[in-house]
Amino acid sequence: MSETFVVIGGDAAGMSAASKVKREDPEREVIVFEKGEWVSYAACGMPYYVKGAVDDLNDLVTVTPEEFQEERDVDLRTGAEVVGIDLDAQTVTVETGDETDEQPYDDLLVATGASAIEPPFEGLGLEGVFTIHDMDEADVIENYVTDRDPETAAIVGGGYVGIEMAEALSAHGVDVHLYEMLPHVLQPFGEAVAEVVEEHLREQGVELHLETAVSGFVGDERVDGVELEDETVAADIAIVGVGVAPNTDLAEEAGIELGPTGAIATDEYGQTNDENVYAAGDNAEATHVVTGEPDHVPLALTANRAGRAIGQTITGAPTPTGGTAGTAIVKAFDLGAARTGIIDEDRAREAGFDPVSVTISASTRAHYYPDGAELTVTLVANRESGELLGGTVVGREGAKRIDTVATALTADMTVTELQNADLAYAPPFSPVWDPILTAAKVLAGKLE
Repeated sequence: MSETFVVIGGDAAGMSAASKVKREDPEREVIVFEKGEWVSYAACGMPYYVKGAVDDLNDLVTVTPEEFQEERDVDLRTGAEVVGIDLDAQTVTVETGDETDEQPYDDLLVATGASAIEPPFEGLGLEGVFTIHDMDEADVIENYVTDRDPETAAIVGGGYVGIEMAEALSAHGVDVHLYEMLPHVLQPFGEAVAEVVEEHLREQGVELHLETAVSGFVGDERVDGVELEDETVAADIAIVGVGVAPNTDLAEEAGIELGPTGAIATDEYGQTNDENVYAAGDNAEATHVVTGEPDHVPLALTANRAGRAIGQTITGAPTPTGGTAGTAIVKAFDLGAARTGIIDEDRAREAGFDPVSVTISASTRAHYYPDGAELTVTLVANRESGELLGGTVVGREGAKRIDTVATALTADMTVTELQNADLAYAPPFSPVWDPILTAAKVLAGKLE
């Protein structure tokens, strides 16, 4: 009799694991329970659907439920919510409509993802006030913008979602006001990036309200304003994007341990404190490649990679899920901004490092070749060892150069080793000294 692998959650980590197990062990029964109707979708593409750059919401689906069921032989059950896990009995309790069933498992993957944080704002339930963290929400927002034709938007939060939705709504001719309670947008990217992005946002007509706390929204049934400490500003639509929190209630109630970040604690193979239960995706911790400590970085590649590795481990080839450097990139109208590793010097000190940083600006192409753009690069290193700790880039082109820094972090390179990396050169693509190499060269000199 074949063993049963049960997955809770049908997005990146869950479906990667389910597919990998079926490829490696076609005889094994694989059952995926997903409480919604959407599976294996690109959440990062939702703002671009609202903007109109993606024509159909279904274009964001990587593999359809039918393909999982018919081509990959995965027993995918949508509209089925797991409401309980019994670790001793090795069963999950599943609610499907009015029915409740028990499903035994031999191995279990908890891939319940994360949810948008909903602050305790007044008026959060008004029509026209949205978070955007799943496909149905994206569809409702797009329809609202199309049908209601709002004139003014309030975006609460200057992170990824806030920046991307500012662009999306501006494309519809909406007057966008962005509210951020911290001194800068994109706080995890550092001041050098934030200042460049803020200037560009203002050039694009986005009105920034920095160091401004929102207390709620006002309106009868539909939102018509955002409340601040001392005034109310008009708003016909509001997007709340203040971050996400891991969905851990189900796991915690079952006795699965959480880590210091509040996400599910796992070992290097994604295994929890129960030998038959794994966790991956936005609800689970990963090991930071710089500090070696648990971190919670809810990003798509981390989830996909961990799910695939767990699938290999379950089928007999133990495979580490891999660390995270927190590498991220965001589009802000015509700019790209990216980050990796530890760039906050206070955080670096807390981790036991003595950080040194430099910020340089350089052209993305040879000075004589047309259409080059200025790229601002920040690199951070440990003073004593020269170990690279992190970096950021921001500019109109070249933001994917952050991948060079991320690779160097994963390889535990020093700044000098990065400076000596043999990167490609041709005038249409870079100057002889690529901006990343230039930053490394300057930082290496500062360490001498």
